[in-house]
Amino acid sequence: QVLLVESGGGLVQPGGSLRLSCAVSGRLGRYFVMGWFRRAPGKEREFVSAFRSNDGGTGYSESVKGRFAISWDNAKNTAYLQMNSLKPEDTAVYYCASGLPSSLITTARGYSNWGQGTQVTVSS
Repeated sequence: QVLLVESGGGLVQPGGSLRLSCAVSGRLGRYFVMGWFRRAPGKEREFVSAFRSNDGGTGYSESVKGRFAISWDNAKNTAYLQMNSLKPEDTAVYYCASGLPSSLITTARGYSNWGQGTQVTVSS
């Protein structure tokens, strides 16, 4: 069984930065995908970013490209989401997820394990 636990959320001013962590316990397998999603109040969950273990490839939504960076620390079994130049519209609950490589990694269907979420609020 894979367990994911997010941390690092909080309140930050516009233009500020936060780094979210997603600690993974349990066995992911040789090839896996780690993803970050978010859900803003009154909106549907949306894809933010993903990392593929087989080639180290990453992907981002257009709304965060150039501001956010996903990474994976194999020694710590932890995924990170570095968020820079934060905007009020980035306010949401952020979730990490794990799954197998597929064509669905920009959708929730591509993931089988989810964390509980961490709140990020961008406000002055």
